[in-house]
Amino acid sequence: MHIKAGALMSIRVEVYTSDGIASGILPRDGALRDVLETGTLALDGVAWQGLGTSMREDVQSISIQSDDVLVAVGDDDPGLFVHAAWHHVRLESGPYTVEGDLPTLPGFDPGRALTRPSGEFLQLRDVSISVTGGPDPGVAVGPHTLVNRYTVERIQADLILGFFFPGAIIEAIDPNPEPV
Repeated sequence: MHIKAGALMSIRVEVYTSDGIASGILPRDGALRDVLETGTLALDGVAWQGLGTSMREDVQSISIQSDDVLVAVGDDDPGLFVHAAWHHVRLESGPYTVEGDLPTLPGFDPGRALTRPSGEFLQLRDVSISVTGGPDPGVAVGPHTLVNRYTVERIQADLILGFFFPGAIIEAIDPNPEPV
């Protein structure tokens, strides 16, 4: 949902932190990724839900340090990945499990790659987010999300992505499993 008020475009955002989920409006121009890279994410008209509770609390506004953001979902245009090869990944970050597809350039070889991801947040598409070990099978599903790559604790993927997620435990997924 993009709302135009003059030249200002508001973005609807859900932010997943280790304490809970904030859902509100980013009342400024710019892409969500760019705002996250500035260091502070300010939201208006926020509904806050702490982990382990079904109660939602309405808050006028909230500021969250980008380092505290584990996952952010916005309804802005995520941009185009021309000729991207997409790799399914499963990440654990704080209390959340995130599954989605990570873009790489065609022919990407992590052992020989000269380029490294820049910025704190990486985009995934076709995403599901759930509370790790929780009884609810899913918290949210969406077309794209931004994941704080420095907060990922565990990753399962068909590529070795250690430099994408420094400090994470990496578990390989066989891209061509044998039929049973």
